[in-house]
Amino acid sequence: MPWKDPSYATDIRASRAETRPVDKWTLWTHHHENRNRWVTEKDVDLLMIGDSIVFQWSRKGKKVWDAFYGERNAVNIGSSGDRTYHMLWHIQNGGLDGMKDHNPKLVVMMIGTNNRGEPEKHGEDTAYGILALLKEVHARLPESKILLMPIFPRGDTPEDKGRVRNDEINKIIRGYVDGETVHWLDISHVFLDEAGNMNRQLMPDGLHPNVEGYRAWGRAMEPTIKKFLGEE
Repeated sequence: MPWKDPSYATDIRASRAETRPVDKWTLWTHHHENRNRWVTEKDVDLLMIGDSIVFQWSRKGKKVWDAFYGERNAVNIGSSGDRTYHMLWHIQNGGLDGMKDHNPKLVVMMIGTNNRGEPEKHGEDTAYGILALLKEVHARLPESKILLMPIFPRGDTPEDKGRVRNDEINKIIRGYVDGETVHWLDISHVFLDEAGNMNRQLMPDGLHPNVEGYRAWGRAMEPTIKKFLGEE
């Protein structure tokens, strides 16, 4: 599979994480240190990686997180505003080191909606960043299964530019799945009506789920989570 090919560099664009404005960089590095600590405080069985959509499990979706994962050994290292290279920097700078003696049973990953990319590449650059993350996670957590989720739909209609771009990325990263280490779960339909329009009752801003959105996400993901955690 492409993500196992050693010709793909794992240090792609990681240094660009340091281009944040000084004040935001200070806050982000503080969050980086906190996340490093969280994964050392217990043996983690379920790890979630992503941007603000994942991060908001600990804010808007906190009650839902507690209901689904509160009694499991689960940690969320999502980070608001992150692009692929921010998360890559986090991981390359100790973000997963606290779990090297106890690899999670499952790592759930969804990231990429914040990457702007180069239009002529049709999402290839963002997909390449996700590939680098897969390689980095697997190198540090070789015993973990990785559940790669396509980037959630955004915008009101299938024609939304952000939606089209995310769809382009998703088509590429679907090819990284091998059914052995990297697995795929697409629950995009949960947030859309039959015509493919966004359900604003679940995603009021057309990007982030609200409480009910996180509940719908949790329910849709639960059978897969149970399978990989060995709870069936």
